[in-house]
Amino acid sequence: MNKHKPYGPYEVFIKRPLDIVLSLMVIVCFSWLYVVIAILVRIKLGSPVLFKQDRPGKNEKIFKLYKFRSMTDARDEKGNLLPDEARLTSFGKFLRSTSLDELPEFINILKGDMSIIGPRPLLVRYLSRYTPEQHRRHEVRPGLTGLAMSRVRNSAGWDKKFELDLEYVDNISFLLDLRIIFWTIRIVLKREGINEDGFATNSEFMGEEK
Repeated sequence: MNKHKPYGPYEVFIKRPLDIVLSLMVIVCFSWLYVVIAILVRIKLGSPVLFKQDRPGKNEKIFKLYKFRSMTDARDEKGNLLPDEARLTSFGKFLRSTSLDELPEFINILKGDMSIIGPRPLLVRYLSRYTPEQHRRHEVRPGLTGLAMSRVRNSAGWDKKFELDLEYVDNISFLLDLRIIFWTIRIVLKREGINEDGFATNSEFMGEEK
């Protein structure tokens, strides 16, 4: 477990209030879009409409992440789930390439589990695989998008993504957050870096098991 890092003035007086205001605006103004996507997910992929999964947040506190479902529950003859690439339909790929599957995370942002900008929240099982330096990515709230997401999305290896995560942790500022928002819009509109080569999304991070 990494040591707790206190929130800085920017995070307390500007970043968190902005997260609350902007996430509430998105949820209210785009409520119609939430409804449309929910209906399409129910029709094309089944229920539940929302994908919920435990993720580590700031100081590695576990929270429940919300996303729109993007895969089916297709299983083999033994009842085991098929690989991601077999369960990811064209509709699911569309949701992921446009990041529309991430819209429910604004609820996490409003609750305080996440921020609009920060390192992406990864899987709980990765915690035991991080080096002490990699654990530092949890010194700030995880984000809907971040430096790694806006620069390489899923196309780079884990070392590069963690390097960018730590660069953000060490240089967090309003100006950097503003740049990340513009970089994210660009990479999403261009549909770049959607997946790592050879994988439906990302490879498993193996790290160093303790």
